[in-house]
Amino acid sequence: MAKTTERTMTAEAVRAEVGAGQERLRALLPALTDDGVREPSELPGWSRAHVLSHIEGVALALARQARYGLRGELIEPYDGGRPARAAAIEAGALRDAAALGDAVRAALAEASAAWAVVGPADWSRPVRHRNGDLRSALLAWWRELEIHAADARIGYGPQDWPRELCRHLLDYLAPRVPADLHLVLTDTDGTPVRRYGCVDAPRVTVCGPVTDLAAWLAGRRPHHPLDCRRPGAPAPLPELLDWP
Repeated sequence: MAKTTERTMTAEAVRAEVGAGQERLRALLPALTDDGVREPSELPGWSRAHVLSHIEGVALALARQARYGLRGELIEPYDGGRPARAAAIEAGALRDAAALGDAVRAALAEASAAWAVVGPADWSRPVRHRNGDLRSALLAWWRELEIHAADARIGYGPQDWPRELCRHLLDYLAPRVPADLHLVLTDTDGTPVRRYGCVDAPRVTVCGPVTDLAAWLAGRRPHHPLDCRRPGAPAPLPELLDWP
């Protein structure tokens, strides 16, 4: 079982972080070019256009969870499930830079409007997304927004992630650590040490800035090399399990 230092943010604080992240992404969109959106993203097999199309889709899907959740109705995030989601990403990736930018801006506007009307008493309302509630759906949108904005390689990377997001990722992604490992993450920027796995298992210590630790745990490239050590010697980074 993972042992982490849990930091609980209010849903309103998460919503403010999401709003700031949406504004950062909006500010990057005018620089898109037709050639640039065809270039590779950080995700294998996906161009920047694929990632931007995915951001558009997930923004709308989770905004829909908010709209229906407030009405007391449960609905799937995507009509047609994952096959329809994948088809929409492929079709959306064919658009030029102007059309992509307009679509992402429209999706961000819908997300802002949908989440703005969620009140303090509404966050525990159930949603279909992962059988969670409105708060968990908002957290999912925060992760999707920030991680995929970095994946798009349009001027924003994991090294730019807010510290609060990084701390959230270090907790949320704890299930990626194998149970037969005692993993200790030490942040050189001062975040409390995170411990995962079994304390009786072989100990592995990974040290670096919190943004790089979060990037690695999220399956992304750290901006700086991480220092990984097993007792007495440097070691390669351990293999992680799938996303929760």
